[in-house]
Amino acid sequence: MGKKGWFLIIAMLLVLTTACSGADGGGNSGTSADGKVKLRIAWWGSDTRHEYTQKVIDLYKQKNPNVTIDVEYASFDDYWKKLAPQAAANQLPDIVQMDISYISQYAKNGQLEDMAPYLNQKIQVADVNENVLKTGIIAGKQYGIPTGVNVLGFQYDPALLKKAGIDKIPDDWTWDQYKELALKAASNKVYFDSSMAADIFFHYYLRTHGKSLYNTEGTGLGYDDDKLFVDFFGGLAELIKKGATPTPEVMNQTKGILEESDIVKGTGIGIWQWSNQYVGLQQVVNRPMALAPMFGPNMEKGVYMQPTMYWAVASRSQVKDEAAKFIDFWMNDVEANKLIKGERGVPISAKIKEAVAPELSEATKQVFEFVASMEPKASPMSPPPPVGSPEVIATLTDYIEQVNFGQMTPEDAAVKFRADANTILANNKQ
Repeated sequence: MGKKGWFLIIAMLLVLTTACSGADGGGNSGTSADGKVKLRIAWWGSDTRHEYTQKVIDLYKQKNPNVTIDVEYASFDDYWKKLAPQAAANQLPDIVQMDISYISQYAKNGQLEDMAPYLNQKIQVADVNENVLKTGIIAGKQYGIPTGVNVLGFQYDPALLKKAGIDKIPDDWTWDQYKELALKAASNKVYFDSSMAADIFFHYYLRTHGKSLYNTEGTGLGYDDDKLFVDFFGGLAELIKKGATPTPEVMNQTKGILEESDIVKGTGIGIWQWSNQYVGLQQVVNRPMALAPMFGPNMEKGVYMQPTMYWAVASRSQVKDEAAKFIDFWMNDVEANKLIKGERGVPISAKIKEAVAPELSEATKQVFEFVASMEPKASPMSPPPPVGSPEVIATLTDYIEQVNFGQMTPEDAAVKFRADANTILANNKQ
């Protein structure tokens, strides 16, 4: 048998195995003659996420006794490995959790339902910020409903900031002020931060200049001047050389291990990351912490509300109305959201944000307040990353690692990255 034949068999086995792994016994979804409805729902996440999601599902079934729900979940990487063969076999779960990096691909392939007809019918969104809701629109159709929103910022230890000789993070600070503060921290033998994720923060920096990492069509890069690349990544590489942030060798030794990070060990002031990561960080640091906005100039142009993830409905689902009803329950049921507590991002419903506030931990309250302070300042999010973006990001990360190791100049990296990225994205041209 050829390789293609084996691949198809393996794909179907994966579909059957996953479909039969639900808490309610597995099987196909649909509506029976007696009005009983069976849903399938899939997500990725930690054990904590699995536990409270199951409680929300149990609550939904309690309030809707005619519904049974099969659940499928995994770690992030395993989730996408399972989802791909399901999609190929037209066997996606009715409700699928979508990441911003993948939703364009599934939408373009016709595997997701346009949810626009369900808005304010089955799914109530009257109190949702329009810019937030629009983040789920791809090629003019509402393929995703945000589970919650994040905003970028600097999460730091105020006591370590003072130890580094810095009284406070300035209001409306700039890129140049950030570099000055980082060097001041280095002079006091403290790391200011652990540098920045290349794609996320370069995209932010481009937005402050009125540009974007990708063009609107997703067929190429969204900026023409490589000086922006050189200034940003050259500036970060300079901070590494001067000891303001750890060397790549040090970062590679502790990569992905939060407990080994400098902020936890008390040798680094803070971390640049999404707001929904703050609570987990604060728990491990176990010291008072704070959040600061992104640097400018033009912070308002750069900052945006990004969905933590989306709920989407499979286009082949036979129970789309029930799937939409569940998504509405997730978004708008107070009791359900007291279980969720903003773990999938700050709720997008204004009513729910207010209702769950008394239930939150102090760290989660900080996140809610920070996101609320940024929301009126935020600009609309750029379109979701196009098909091919994971490969573009991997390419960028590789070049920046070479820049940080001193193996390549920022100028050379800018030229090589442009050529490679545009080659990858050219596949999206009609």
